[in-house]
Amino acid sequence: MKIIISPAKKLDTCNNKLSKKMNFSLINEAQQLIDLLQKKTPKELKEIMGLSDNLTNLNVARFNEWDVNNLNTFNAILMFQGDVYKGLSAHAFSEKEMDFAQANLRILSGLYGILKPLDVILPYRLEMGTKIKNEFGNSLYDFWSGKLQAFLTNEMKQGDFLVNLASNEYSKALKLSSFPHKVVTPIFKDFKNGKLKIISFYAKRARGEMCNFIIRNQIKNISDLKLFNHLGYSYQEENEEMIFVR
Repeated sequence: MKIIISPAKKLDTCNNKLSKKMNFSLINEAQQLIDLLQKKTPKELKEIMGLSDNLTNLNVARFNEWDVNNLNTFNAILMFQGDVYKGLSAHAFSEKEMDFAQANLRILSGLYGILKPLDVILPYRLEMGTKIKNEFGNSLYDFWSGKLQAFLTNEMKQGDFLVNLASNEYSKALKLSSFPHKVVTPIFKDFKNGKLKIISFYAKRARGEMCNFIIRNQIKNISDLKLFNHLGYSYQEENEEMIFVR
């Protein structure tokens, strides 16, 4: 089994600094992207990434300082913050739980491609939906096309399944419609004004909580996913989809 989640825009760069060299799988591909980004002017990056002046300046500096000898590094799972990561609560994992996460959880990334929780990386911001010309096309989807699915498939064995807890923006990069293993995508809905709806804020937190539930309970089969009951959600089968409602 493998679980995928999205990264986060909000980063904790005040705690858990490692002072180690970067260590992650797709370093050559990340370097190719950094080379492209370093050639852009701040004005071009602001337009491409849709950032404020302050965030543009911050990320221009990050791109320019991105180097294998830069030791301003963090474990991916502890650096990312935001609603999904609040639900995930990785800082509270036991050693056994973190080992399970390291073996089974993967974080999709616009810059790093795909990360294990304890991969050592530099702070960054580069959303998967970013349109930037590269040798493979006009977007990061073109750049990562085929690479992420091949990487993840190579980690999986016959009979494994994928739990998709990533946003559409990120899961799209994996081309799940052609993924060679069974894919389970939990959907979280809330009653509002008498109707069941997906409410983004709540769904993000629920995806993190589901990830926490899988890791803490060492879940290894699809049927046990249906036992998820965090935040008041309960399983409701609907057209063979895995729906949780509250």
